[in-house]
Amino acid sequence: MFAQFLFGFSIVVLDQVTKLLALKHLAAPREIIPDLFNLTLVMNPGAAFGMLGGLPDGVRQLVLLGITFIALLVVVHLYRTDAKGDVFAQYTLCAILAGAAGNLIDRLRFGEVVDFLDFHWNGYHWPAFNVADSSISVGVFCLLVRLTFFPKKTSELPAESSPGNSDTNESTTA
Repeated sequence: MFAQFLFGFSIVVLDQVTKLLALKHLAAPREIIPDLFNLTLVMNPGAAFGMLGGLPDGVRQLVLLGITFIALLVVVHLYRTDAKGDVFAQYTLCAILAGAAGNLIDRLRFGEVVDFLDFHWNGYHWPAFNVADSSISVGVFCLLVRLTFFPKKTSELPAESSPGNSDTNESTTA
């Protein structure tokens, strides 16, 4: 469990350090790879891709903090129950948790999230994002792959409920 905690903590630190650098050094956008990738400071008041950005400030903050809090509780619950004994699932949940924590820190500090990774290609433009968003996305993707293609093996049914057990399938004829 310590390794997973360290993994998640490292993601939060990386997220916060990169956001600090973006705030300090990205007064103007910087083209890194022409026609593909820029570093562009965007203060996102909404959720993913700016959703809920049009709500009044107080309402938006309450809704987003509430959603984040519920999501954190769900992830912690899954970690403690469904992911028990499944190290891969534990790491994916830690990545999701760390990403949510990184963006929550921004919401509490600034009232919005610092985004700065800006990808575009051939006329298509992806909304700016950050390390925390990446951590959430990669964590969710890996967890879905895990659950879809490598489902947890169900343990043997208890003897009293398994088919053919004479205790539960008593014959009515004597």
